[in-house]
Amino acid sequence: MDEQVKQEQPEEAPATCAVRHKHREATEYDALIRRLNRIEGQVRGVRGMVEREAYCTDILTQVSAIQSALNAFSRELLSSHIHTCVVQDIQNGHPEVLDDLLVTIQKLMK
Repeated sequence: MDEQVKQEQPEEAPATCAVRHKHREATEYDALIRRLNRIEGQVRGVRGMVEREAYCTDILTQVSAIQSALNAFSRELLSSHIHTCVVQDIQNGHPEVLDDLLVTIQKLMK
């Protein structure tokens, strides 16, 4: 009976990105946080423009800049993800990470 219980217990997840969290090196972490802080400042600026009743096209121009900044953030994070998580998972025998990557890219392209 002990053997049956051992067989039914789930295996531990491998120590890769597949466990859905990732330790980032300090340089990558700092770069991402700097980008997010800039974006956060831009969003606060747009809020201020709305509160001050700024002209619509001026606000829309700033919103466009925020969208561009978010796209740049996404590209940077995606590049890092491919170079680290995806490569590691494939090397560790988890090619299904490619399906997850394709779904992620499709979401980004909407």
